[in-house]
Amino acid sequence: MYDIKALYEAESVNHAIQLLLEHPEAQIIAGGSDVLVQIREGKRAGKELVSIYGLDELRGVSFEEDGAIRIGSLTSFSHITKDPIIQAHINVLGQAVDQVGGPQIRNIGTIGGNTCNGVTSADSASTLFAWDAIIEITGPEGVRRIPIQDFYIKAGQVDLRPGELQTAIVIPKAAYEGYEGHYIKYAMRNAMDIATTGCSVNVKLSADKSTMEDVRIAYGVAGPVPMRAVTAEARAKGKPTTKAEIKAFAQAVLEDINPRDSWRAAKDFRQHIAVALAERALTESIRLAGGVIHE
Repeated sequence: MYDIKALYEAESVNHAIQLLLEHPEAQIIAGGSDVLVQIREGKRAGKELVSIYGLDELRGVSFEEDGAIRIGSLTSFSHITKDPIIQAHINVLGQAVDQVGGPQIRNIGTIGGNTCNGVTSADSASTLFAWDAIIEITGPEGVRRIPIQDFYIKAGQVDLRPGELQTAIVIPKAAYEGYEGHYIKYAMRNAMDIATTGCSVNVKLSADKSTMEDVRIAYGVAGPVPMRAVTAEARAKGKPTTKAEIKAFAQAVLEDINPRDSWRAAKDFRQHIAVALAERALTESIRLAGGVIHE
């Protein structure tokens, strides 16, 4: 049994906003793969819920007029993995969310729910950070868009104000055009497990494929929220695609990340894994971009 005080079903985004204002203590529920578990555990027992799962307007992947990729917040992980726009332009996101839970979770779980949880281990989060994602939020005062770095406030808390809900995730054209990326999840098991550390890298190579014009790297479980390793990014920018430069890039992530000790892994182990994943992810990203790594 689930201890739920009341369930309200939104018929539109505006109706959802109205319900959230009328019931300020209510929790939004989409696929329910996280919220229902939390209720059953007693963490959200007795809550009022506003269901937005029936709002098809928040599903799907499309291009905006300026070429940005728009992902509706109710788009399931399975949909993202199979979507032709994702596969053609940001396939690494599809690969990342394909590592969430099992098939049942991926069919019901949504990318909006994954990011709105505010947890650092979310498989989609580090990849979205590496793509310079923009979060679209709709509320009583209209629509606002903020960088994903600003959306995450602290562990388990995101920038959603009273009456607001996340309606889309947007990847600007400048953030994906000419880039290739790779995501690696390190976990104790190959499936149905939370990441011990997750690392996502994007690279843009020069025309002759010999220089890293730009590199972006982001981590999950390297701090209280997903984060970019900006020192490493700056270290690699403009450098040749050599093994030495890749190793220097990977070592530089230690300047930015701050993983914690937990029962899943010790801090120094997470640091070791973060360096190894950075080297592997950048190497594969360069390969996907058509580059050759020299000695």
